[in-house]
Amino acid sequence: MADDTRSGGPLLSARDRTLDILRRAVITLELKPGAPLSENELAAELAVSRTPVRESLILLREEGLVEVYPQVGSFVSLVDPERVAQAQFIREAVECTSLAQARPPFSPEHIADLRANLRTQRDAEAAGDHDRFFELDEEFHRALLALAGHGSAWGTVNAAKAHLDRARRLSLIDTRPMGVLAEQHTQVVDAIEAGDLDDAVRALRSHLRAVFEDVERIRAVSPEYFSDGRPRRPVRRTVSSLK
Repeated sequence: MADDTRSGGPLLSARDRTLDILRRAVITLELKPGAPLSENELAAELAVSRTPVRESLILLREEGLVEVYPQVGSFVSLVDPERVAQAQFIREAVECTSLAQARPPFSPEHIADLRANLRTQRDAEAAGDHDRFFELDEEFHRALLALAGHGSAWGTVNAAKAHLDRARRLSLIDTRPMGVLAEQHTQVVDAIEAGDLDDAVRALRSHLRAVFEDVERIRAVSPEYFSDGRPRRPVRRTVSSLK
């Protein structure tokens, strides 16, 4: 995985770079729930000392994304349904309230941008590209906040939803076809373009709450990903792709 520094911008410190890479790997499921984490292996594969790795794991533990068991080791935390529910509550409250407070008519440019996003979602669906679809999903919801003049609220939503994002990615892979999500997004945009914000909010709320059904389905198939006890010791996975 490439560094997320930008040309001309400030260089990330070794700790910040390591934290960014590991956090992204956890959320994107490159490091799956329950995976063991070795400071020595991570340091070697990311070409840094153990200090930034150790500091990053401490910060990820504070986010609830890493668990440390004395005399056992560090592991990627299992998905916590309670944290997923809390994050979904925040997201629904912010996004639905924002959309309800929007003031139509909306500019043709805003609608055109949303439609373009929807078309690209369909392209990602056709290509079976889950990572690209997830990125477009994020852009879509960020655009909905911007439509109502609350674009800056995305930071609040984004900061709260690390556990929710893992559940969403699991649902894309295991339970909910991308086409279903794209169709739900389309229903929201259709209602917005028609000027029916009540219907748009209802469609958005239903879409956001679907994650609860997904979590139950995923737990039935892959209970080892969810927090119902100490993480198991899975076979160690390489993280060489994180460089």
